[in-house]
Amino acid sequence: MTTVRLARADDEAALAKLDERTWTSLVSPAPPPPPGTPFFGDGTRPEDVLVAEHDGAVAGYVRLDDGFPIPAYRHVRVIGGLAVDPDRRRLGIARQLVDAAVAEARRRGARKVTLRVLGHNAAARRVYERCGFVVEGVLRAEFHVEGTDIDDVLMARTLA
Repeated sequence: MTTVRLARADDEAALAKLDERTWTSLVSPAPPPPPGTPFFGDGTRPEDVLVAEHDGAVAGYVRLDDGFPIPAYRHVRVIGGLAVDPDRRRLGIARQLVDAAVAEARRRGARKVTLRVLGHNAAARRVYERCGFVVEGVLRAEFHVEGTDIDDVLMARTLA
């Protein structure tokens, strides 16, 4: 059984390990985090992360960011990261996390949730589409990773 909750400071080690285990060029154009990189810090606070627990273990997370720090953007929240333990994929955990992030954004007063996903990450794009996100734009060949140009796909969901 999977439950989703707000992160706690004591989730730090499990979330950092999850980041190490899930990083690939399919999900990020940035270099992998060096071993031992803390999860919280650099703007990531426990209250901005929702954690999925499956059978009592951390199985995934979604990070919900504020986006641009200007008054005109206060109605928007940004999904700034999503990861699911490779050993627990295909259990619906990613969808539960995205749905929980949308609900939390709504609770915080958001009227829109946005995200960016690499064009070749078909599995993630399907999850987002199933959660009601639509493509709002594509930045063609925005990244060059491992010898290949990769699109950056901008997706959003308007909250009623």
